Amino acid sequence: MNTHTIDTNAPVIPADDYNTTTFFADPDTIAVVTNTTTPDAVALPSPDASTAELLAAAQESGRRAVPGPFAETVLVARPLLHRARLPVPDGPLSYAIAPELTVHYAHPAASAVGSAGCSGEDDTLLVTGVLRRVPWARAATAVVVLATAPSGPVLFTLTPDQAALTPGTNLAEEPRDDLHLTALEIPASQVRRITLELLDEARLRAALARAALIAGAAERCVDLTVAHTSARTQFGRPLSRFQAVKQEEAQLIEEAALVRAAVQAAAVPLDSGGTAAYVAVAAAKTQASASVTEITRIAHQLHGAIGITRLNPLHLATTRLWSWRDEDGDETYWAHRLARPLTATALWPTLTATP
Repeated sequence: MNTHTIDTNAPVIPADDYNTTTFFADPDTIAVVTNTTTPDAVALPSPDASTAELLAAAQESGRRAVPGPFAETVLVARPLLHRARLPVPDGPLSYAIAPELTVHYAHPAASAVGSAGCSGEDDTLLVTGVLRRVPWARAATAVVVLATAPSGPVLFTLTPDQAALTPGTNLAEEPRDDLHLTALEIPASQVRRITLELLDEARLRAALARAALIAGAAERCVDLTVAHTSARTQFGRPLSRFQAVKQEEAQLIEEAALVRAAVQAAAVPLDSGGTAAYVAVAAAKTQASASVTEITRIAHQLHGAIGITRLNPLHLATTRLWSWRDEDGDETYWAHRLARPLTATALWPTLTATP
């Protein structure tokens, strides 16, 4: 059995120059996230793994700044395909939640009432529109798309070469590509009608995956900052010996711990579903996005000017934190949705219920 490793001490690698397919390719291969030392290796979980296992792997990939769609594959795309009973392709996967797509049935039913394409003889679709800022689209084997057909929510897969791709990136130089679809025919074998619950789960999974990545990158900020203040001296003693620095480091560690705890607390509720899952994930993404400001402020303040350079590994964490904070809903978006299902009578039972 082969083992692939990634040295994530290397600088940011553009997707065009990095063979992400190798990372996930062979089903008999264990793809690992490692810092060149075998004891730190983290195995790629199976699609049947528990959410807690998937979150741990996604968090570690965030800590290592893995240059590939690791969290998107293991925590979003694979579980959704598994739930929809569609084949799970080998290789890196991405996702797009796109209710704004124009979707019709490719083979309209003769007895349909209404405009052409409202009902079909089968589930073959014609899809037009733009999938905006799809994570790692150019490197993905397939993209899992959730959209709204005339019959209701649907899930289908497509490959990036079926669309016109406009490359883009986020602040951390991770690919965020637009896929332009023009009357693209999606075979019925690649389409599944899904429930509104599964559509909601997709949004929760995407947000929780981003929160897990933030938790990992926050831990990296802690590691780098503690190492820097311990090694850097001023007035004859390490920076970490100064009271003001100690206070800032304590707050940094606290913020990272808050994010980690919130993400871990969402694992069991997400497996169970229902209101508890909604509240737990909304709380996790709200806390993760809100903590980014303090985490990055303290890390850069204690690193000084060297922390903003590309030669320093801190930028691999903080640029991702600034990007992931807003992706799949920022703290304001999820704070509003966290409060929405809670009433005065439901608040206390929700906070104290055992997952």
